Amino acid sequence: MINPHIIKFAADTSNYGIKKKTSYIATTKNRICGDKITVELEINKKMIKRMNYETESCVFCQASASLLSKSIKNKDKNKLSLHLDKTMKNKNFKKLLENKERINCIMLPFEAIHKAINNIK
Repeated sequence: MINPHIIKFAADTSNYGIKKKTSYIATTKNRICGDKITVELEINKKMIKRMNYETESCVFCQASASLLSKSIKNKDKNKLSLHLDKTMKNKNFKKLLENKERINCIMLPFEAIHKAINNIK
């Protein structure tokens, strides 16, 4: 059974939906299970102003994307790796990471953010 907290994280779709107003956009697909995510970042003067996303994925990927979209808001793009490391240690992500068999699903939004920041097509 899936932890109710994970379902709650995934159900928060406040940053769901791509606006197509930026060049910082990337799509990543999980070759193991088929999950797919597109992330879009609005960056202004090196600060990440917002992250939006769209997924065709499981609840673990959706929860990860939702939590990430909130945690990277107003963060320095050049210090994003450090911030993402800290994000992995917060209590909500720890609940996600208890599902070790779904680690690829949980990490997919991280990969998409990395691609978007580096403008990798």
